[in-house]
Amino acid sequence: MTGTQTEVDELIRRFGLEPHPEGGYYSETYRSDKLVRRDGAPDADGTRAASTAIYFLLANGAYSSWHRIRSDELWHFYAGSPIEIHSIDERGVLSTRKLGHALDHPGTVFQAVVPAGHWFAARCCDPSTYALVGCTVAPGFEFSEFEIAEVERLVDKYPLHRPLIELFGKPAAVTRREA
Repeated sequence: MTGTQTEVDELIRRFGLEPHPEGGYYSETYRSDKLVRRDGAPDADGTRAASTAIYFLLANGAYSSWHRIRSDELWHFYAGSPIEIHSIDERGVLSTRKLGHALDHPGTVFQAVVPAGHWFAARCCDPSTYALVGCTVAPGFEFSEFEIAEVERLVDKYPLHRPLIELFGKPAAVTRREA
């Protein structure tokens, strides 16, 4: 087992990370007791936690497939190697940010925001490495407001970005690793 795999296994064990439907592993670390009302929410009362936070791990070539949520999502870098976060806004403008240890990896930042409603995907810049990041969502994350992209429809809407969209299509099934 490599040192990197040992670290990945320890992170999964220590933080109780589970497979995420978009790819990678996660664990919710915070859900605010304060509630906010969201107009147009798919459920009856429309209340949400004011904010939520997770640990999110990408490793072993896993990536976060194209998806979107109805809230802003702030990504924070914690450990490992840099990741790239790609997002496409409503007009089809693609942006890529690199998240990493900004003092050790030039061109990276410690935090990056994906605005509400943008399609986005992420992966380690070097797929043989791992990255532990955090994601804070406000209003809080709910799976009822989470949508994984249908790749063909996303390509139809944004044909200029076909290669990148196809690169981060729906993730392969992830199974829980026993650390």
